Amino acid sequence: AKMSNSLKPYIAPSILSADFARLGEECERMLSLGAEWLHVDIMDGHFVYNLTIGAPIVKGLRDRLGHSAFLDCHLMVSNPTRWLHDLKDAGASQVTLHIETLTDAALAEQAKQNEQLISSPGIGPKTRAFKNALEVVNYIRNDLKLRAGIAVKPGTGLEDVEPLLDHIDMVLIMTVEPGFGGQSFMAHVMPKVERLRQLRPNLDIEVDGGLAPNTIDTAAKAGANCIVAGSAIFKAKDPGGVINQLRDSVKSHLKI
Repeated sequence: AKMSNSLKPYIAPSILSADFARLGEECERMLSLGAEWLHVDIMDGHFVYNLTIGAPIVKGLRDRLGHSAFLDCHLMVSNPTRWLHDLKDAGASQVTLHIETLTDAALAEQAKQNEQLISSPGIGPKTRAFKNALEVVNYIRNDLKLRAGIAVKPGTGLEDVEPLLDHIDMVLIMTVEPGFGGQSFMAHVMPKVERLRQLRPNLDIEVDGGLAPNTIDTAAKAGANCIVAGSAIFKAKDPGGVINQLRDSVKSHLKI
């Protein structure tokens, strides 16, 4: 893979694996151990089976952790456009939307749903209609002034992602089916990471699912520089050691 000097390693502990009763402390601990990002799994019980975290928790974390913490918000929701404004207000740093939810047809359906919300008190100006994925990512970057990511499920190709590459900050290649923690890493999706790295030497490429000391080399070798890890970090005896191990692998394979 072609490498570039502007790439940096970002290790993003997935707070879905944290102790939710002590979430603030757990996040502070991860940052103090050197984690560059915190990965926030937002699930709606529709796009994926689980119901997890929403904007109020993002706001709580932002208030507690201060302005420098990077909150990497992954929207596994069937109507992502509905939540963009709320997440901006809550203090998200980056929002990553699934390409599967950004087809023209999906966006038309979201616009219809969101139109009903517009008449609700207090919601009005927070939603708007989008015709296509490019409009959405431009809105995230130019209007909301957030970093924009696009996520891809294991079974989804890159056809709809490639035209967006010059308009986004990151691509997230899911290395498990989204929705549940604790699944095994899917090495068979690595060609997607390799292709993206070949196309864009400077693009942030994130992997999420089953990343651990025994799978990191495969992902880093393919070209991933943003590493989401949940149980591998939070359940480790030495979480700081695992964070360093993941980072060292990225640095050595990407020569950064």
